[in-house]
Amino acid sequence: MSRIFSGIQPSGSLHIGNYLGAVKNWVELQHKYESFFCIVDYHAITLPYKPDDLRARVADMALGLLAAGLDPAKCTIFVQSMVPEHTELAWIFNTLTPLGELERQTQFKEKASREESVPAGILNYPVLQAADILLYRAELVPVGEDQLQHLELSREIARKWNARFGASGFFPEPKGLLTPARRIMGLDGQAKMSKSLGNTVDLLEDPKSVWEKLKPAVTDPKRVRRTDPGTPEVCNIYHLHKAFSPAATVEHVAVQCRSAGWGCLDCKKVLHESMEKELVPIRARAKEIAAHPAKMKKDLAAGAEHAGSIASGTMTEVKKKMGLT
Repeated sequence: MSRIFSGIQPSGSLHIGNYLGAVKNWVELQHKYESFFCIVDYHAITLPYKPDDLRARVADMALGLLAAGLDPAKCTIFVQSMVPEHTELAWIFNTLTPLGELERQTQFKEKASREESVPAGILNYPVLQAADILLYRAELVPVGEDQLQHLELSREIARKWNARFGASGFFPEPKGLLTPARRIMGLDGQAKMSKSLGNTVDLLEDPKSVWEKLKPAVTDPKRVRRTDPGTPEVCNIYHLHKAFSPAATVEHVAVQCRSAGWGCLDCKKVLHESMEKELVPIRARAKEIAAHPAKMKKDLAAGAEHAGSIASGTMTEVKKKMGLT
């Protein structure tokens, strides 16, 4: 069975962008691959934060992942900082990663342009990401399109380390598994769904709150009046239908939009119904898990122990080949 690795930042509770763009796919993959899923709290500290907030966000993220369907009996789910070998391997990779490669990373350039003082952690972020993946010698990485450049750097680092230390094939060159829903736009229709932009719907949000967010959500800008025909392909609500609604409903939505048979509010009501069918059981699982916090902590600890045993073995071999032991 091939091994996969993927990580998610502890931004707090999962939103539907995280769920559709990554986690829903992970739930399927855990039955097909030896799967490692990590809450990457070391990545999260590249920006200012409060310690208590970080702890709460990690716990909320773990709750969301388990409620969404990740099963500790089927996959390894753990918190990054509980396995110290992640940062140990990242330092090793930093010693052979060219500065120019890091400065060319699109995400670095975007983040650096918004900061007056750029932390080195933002520059080295993809090196830690490479360490996360290669520590488990993962062959496959479920990713969105925006992470493909970072994954290619991981492949280059694997090639360079293998060649420099005469260890052909020790680190596999991980391949990307693009998620079916590659990019989920926010309710503003302007940018990718993100908590920092306030354009999200939380996975565990109550139905009334979800509806209050859907009502003003941006649709096809040409549909100024109810009688104006629209183009569903340019409407973000239509794309959410494709993620949540049955195929027959999606087709009906498209016909009603093009013919102005429905107003946008009618379309959103049907979307809300489709979303609830998927979200209700997730909320129920979350309530059950939250009632037994000790069980969740135990599952994360067991995941870290298993991940740590793999990581320790990798680092023993890495140090031996590098002359560090």
